[in-house]
Amino acid sequence: MGTGAKNFFSIQERDDIRQAIMNAELDTSGEIRVHIENTFSGDVLDRAAFVFKQLGMNKTELRNGVLIYLAVKNRRFAIIGDSGIHKLVPENYWNEIKAKMLDHFRENRYTEGLIEAITSTGIHLKKHFPYHLGDVNELPDEVSFGKD
Repeated sequence: MGTGAKNFFSIQERDDIRQAIMNAELDTSGEIRVHIENTFSGDVLDRAAFVFKQLGMNKTELRNGVLIYLAVKNRRFAIIGDSGIHKLVPENYWNEIKAKMLDHFRENRYTEGLIEAITSTGIHLKKHFPYHLGDVNELPDEVSFGKD
């Protein structure tokens, strides 16, 4: 694992994360993205919201996209959902997922933390946004990176 955003995960780890996204989206119309960059300034939730819009995640038909955002050099991360999912999840839902991720991250198990968060998110999305015949994958499943 390198220190910069693009080298933080190996190619195999990125493939594992992408596969977790694909698996999580199998039974839901919801969309999950992972975005990694080196640094940001300001509030992590504000940055994640900016990236969310920059990635076009606010344009899904049912407004059911979820972004997992990591800034590796800041050692900060956030999870945000669009308005369609946000109004349906319990108040502490994202905090619970973040706490589980943090447990993994503290032990340098970043891939495992992300995969657990992606899987949990997919399960919850399935409850409220089940897959329907004709659903299309509205957003890429690959990990995206900042311009750092």
